Amino acid sequence: MSKTNYPANPLLQQPKRRITPGIIVVIVLVLALGAGVGVQYYRGHSKVEVSMSERPEPTVVTGPGTSGKGVTVGQSGAKVNIDLYLDFRCPHCAEFEEASGATVDKLVQDGTATVTYWPLQFVNPDASPRLANAFAAAAANGKALSFVDEVYGDFSKSWTTDQLLELGKQLGVGDAKFQQAVQDNTYASWLESVGKAADDRGVTGTPTVYINGKQLEADQLTAEGLQKAVDAVAS
Repeated sequence: MSKTNYPANPLLQQPKRRITPGIIVVIVLVLALGAGVGVQYYRGHSKVEVSMSERPEPTVVTGPGTSGKGVTVGQSGAKVNIDLYLDFRCPHCAEFEEASGATVDKLVQDGTATVTYWPLQFVNPDASPRLANAFAAAAANGKALSFVDEVYGDFSKSWTTDQLLELGKQLGVGDAKFQQAVQDNTYASWLESVGKAADDRGVTGTPTVYINGKQLEADQLTAEGLQKAVDAVAS
């Protein structure tokens, strides 16, 4: 019986191509870049949802605009003042707010302490000044505490100008004056004076907290540590 010779299948004879490590790296980088772009888009376009729109706000004792002075809220005559130096793009500040924000709020609301916010702007050259200025605009409208809670409560957001304007609306201060202050960076010179005052005091990072002029150590930057420091002064 004769053997039939079939023509060779060219598809079966082609050598297998190996995917080199270099190609794999390129593919991974492309995928990572695409994911990063998607995350950035979401951060800058995600919906603003205020969690506590009806919360009580303490009285603004010292509003933004006074050169070299932070924003103080609470009841005049409180025995304790908490100086809080923060940057709205500082992840450690967000951690401090998550751990101790409710304690600060309670101390202010029950009249035990006033809190003075010192918004600094060095962590992110673009976003930090934008958020610090918007904080000042919100504080001028009596919403300092709510602004701090909401911005740190959704730290993953980019907090673009549009998102900040929407936040103002949901906090009940989104009028034309607020919008102009946010868009025109109205409080830029005041923020520079706040930064200089912080430098003069020796503040080198955020968060930095003082209780009646005494700086808390790093291990005291907890709800328990803050409460103990306040109790020691208030008693």
